[in-house]
Amino acid sequence: MRAYYTIVFVFLLFTVKNVLAQTITGPASKDSSFHLIKSYAGDIADAAIDNLDNLYIISSTGQIKKFNSVGDSAGIYNQMRISGKLYSLDVSNPLKPLLFYKDFSTVVLLDRFLANRTTIDLRKHNILQAGAAGLSYDNNVWVFDEYDNKLKKIDEQGNKLLETPDFRTIFTEAIRPQKIINDNGFVYLADTANGVYVFDNYGSFKKKISLKSWKSIAVKENYLIQTHKDQITVYNTTTYVDVKKQIPSSFQPYLHSFSTTSKLVTFSNDFLRIYQYRF
Repeated sequence: MRAYYTIVFVFLLFTVKNVLAQTITGPASKDSSFHLIKSYAGDIADAAIDNLDNLYIISSTGQIKKFNSVGDSAGIYNQMRISGKLYSLDVSNPLKPLLFYKDFSTVVLLDRFLANRTTIDLRKHNILQAGAAGLSYDNNVWVFDEYDNKLKKIDEQGNKLLETPDFRTIFTEAIRPQKIINDNGFVYLADTANGVYVFDNYGSFKKKISLKSWKSIAVKENYLIQTHKDQITVYNTTTYVDVKKQIPSSFQPYLHSFSTTSKLVTFSNDFLRIYQYRF
């Protein structure tokens, strides 16, 4: 009889553990290569992750909250009313996040606690129609000026360090990049309609990669990581081979997603999930 009760107890304990695991991590995905590692509930308009696994949550009012890799609060930015609606957030350097307010042609550089380091009014520095902005490898700022179709590099004071020729003299198509990424010795101008244009750190054009219609895009060494509606695509810029991975349908519904080389982030207006994955 004692052995019978022991078996029943072990069975119940195993069942409770499974129920608790299901409650914490959500329904098990049919694709075991995805593993839920973190979630966040709150007001979410956008999000980002840096290379130290810090999570940045942008609210619908433009407030930015930073959480470190263990989930503790690491900073908050509340000066969103000064510059209008946030267009993009570049956290490629965790010590110097860059905020770009396209409607107001303004770049804001923060420190690692999200305190304001400097604010650059691009129009005051003869950048009349900034379409995209991002950090450079040497902690300056890349800006694409749609007015004269040039990629320009400026310092923290807004002084111009270099600029490319007018793109209309180089390309037959009109380029309108949504994102600028400086990584692995190259500058990537990512235009979801036309492709990815690759330059060196001195602004010389190197090549075009025909990757289009992505929802988000990131660069890590020789890889371009894109998300689409229900798929992650990793493109090797050296071998020109891409690998596709389906996002499990059980992860729906969500409104947005983006990916790094090892993490998939999905989020809606009030809930965010971070999955570790492997190919």
